[in-house]
Amino acid sequence: MPDVTIDAADSGRFSAYLAEPSGKGHAPGMLVIQEIFGVNANVRAICDDYAAQGYLALAPDLFWRQEPDLQLDSETKEGWDRAMQLFEGFSETKGVEDLIAALGWLRNHPRFDGKAGTVGYCLGGKLAYLMATRSDIDAAVGYYGVSIEGSLGEAGAITHPLMLHVAEKDGFVPPDAQAKVKAGLAPIIHVTLHSYPGVDHAFARKGGDHYDSQAAALADQRTTAFFQKNLSR
Repeated sequence: MPDVTIDAADSGRFSAYLAEPSGKGHAPGMLVIQEIFGVNANVRAICDDYAAQGYLALAPDLFWRQEPDLQLDSETKEGWDRAMQLFEGFSETKGVEDLIAALGWLRNHPRFDGKAGTVGYCLGGKLAYLMATRSDIDAAVGYYGVSIEGSLGEAGAITHPLMLHVAEKDGFVPPDAQAKVKAGLAPIIHVTLHSYPGVDHAFARKGGDHYDSQAAALADQRTTAFFQKNLSR
């Protein structure tokens, strides 16, 4: 499916990959948030999968301010090196603003039926958390989000369901950071947190070095049920 173009809140335009479900009927929305590798083949496949499940799935390009329409290979050193450079220069504040703009675009789509969720991975896992604290998204899921412990002061703003999947052996989120996240979010009634022993960061990325089919299947099953419960009309 061709990419679409979205107006940023502070001027400028950025692209997004849109995958529509079959047929012509209305559908709930799903905002898919990229890892640090751009809207690459993996992210597009996730959108396609959500479209097959009946969602209007949209993945915005969040690195457009640095290098538009980038698609990096997560399994090469060159891809990792460039991704880390972009990550270091990335503004979370602007990223969330762009996600909110993309959410507005999604809600204005003629096939949208009134509820929208978001799912993010790695960088996107953190941004899914921030969408739960800074936007009115109806439901959010974050897979192995990085540095959430630094934004726990926002947790009190969560008013819609949020689910987080935590990799206990995450090389980017050490045990003390995981403990802070669990303790900080424990009082928030809207938050569900699942912890996966023995798996590393990106355990749900198919084809990745740390892919774990059993943990990925369990996390995806929980995510599917979560969205079915919270996005149904």
